[in-house]
Amino acid sequence: MTSEVPQADRQGEAVDLVVEAGGAHLPRLLEAVEARLREVAAAPGGAVGGWAEGTIAAGGKRLRPLLVLLAAGAVTRGQDALVRAAACVELVHAATLVHDDVLDAAPLRRGRPTVWAAAGREAATVTGDHLFARAFSELAANDDAEQVRVLSRASSALAEGELLQRSDAWDTAVTPERYLRRCELKTARLFEAACVLGELAAAREPGLGPYGRRIGLAFQILDDILDVSGPAERTGKLRGTDLLDGTVTLPLILAGLEDLDLHPGITPAQAERICDRIVATGALERARARALSLVVEAKEMLPGDLTGAQRRALLLVADGVVERYA
Repeated sequence: MTSEVPQADRQGEAVDLVVEAGGAHLPRLLEAVEARLREVAAAPGGAVGGWAEGTIAAGGKRLRPLLVLLAAGAVTRGQDALVRAAACVELVHAATLVHDDVLDAAPLRRGRPTVWAAAGREAATVTGDHLFARAFSELAANDDAEQVRVLSRASSALAEGELLQRSDAWDTAVTPERYLRRCELKTARLFEAACVLGELAAAREPGLGPYGRRIGLAFQILDDILDVSGPAERTGKLRGTDLLDGTVTLPLILAGLEDLDLHPGITPAQAERICDRIVATGALERARARALSLVVEAKEMLPGDLTGAQRRALLLVADGVVERYA
């Protein structure tokens, strides 16, 4: 009998392949980004610094900072600005996760207790606010108004997407088109911004935004598939977490469970049973096909003036998004 390879191990292998393909400069820059993230998060000291540092230390794929670095290419000057831009994107992402955990009353994130579960709503709200504020403080040091505009627009889109998700809660009549619009705002726009920020930091003409947006959409669809397929040992959160907070995602929409009464107060056991029903309809395969088509589009939209190393690495990023579900 073969055992399932842990999700984190597969992700780590995929990132290693991307870094190897992207060039010898990447490991050093990624280490610098990681060090900067820890320093910025912990800066205020006290309880807030500890919670923020713990959020960053929990890790993650660091896919958004990696996209910033890959979009920039093998730059030799202005690397401090590039590191700041990469760190800022991850700080915004981390802030949204902490705030999402408050809204969802989520007990786990990446297999660890959330700030909300460990320290309460107020602590989690303040921690997310701190991470968000420090992202823009850091980016302002690059002295480039366009970079600030790019991240600001993406952050506004995140807020709009969250409002859409809240207004759609518990509504099983949500259409695929509305779901995709929500994913574009909440996830894809930050992927797009990561690519554009990398290009701006390297003084390159932006061209990778469309690639980033489609990769972000595919990423979110596949993340929603994982929420249904589980298990918690693989994903780091309870199976059916989206169902528990009323978030209607593409697998549920495509499953067409017309008799389903989704309502506040469902239990984890009930969410598990709904997940089993979704799986039985073949909806996960149909959702995955939608994500795969977006990945194909993303690859086709890579600009023609990329270096060979950039192209190889960005193609591997696209493949790695798909491999998260394999």
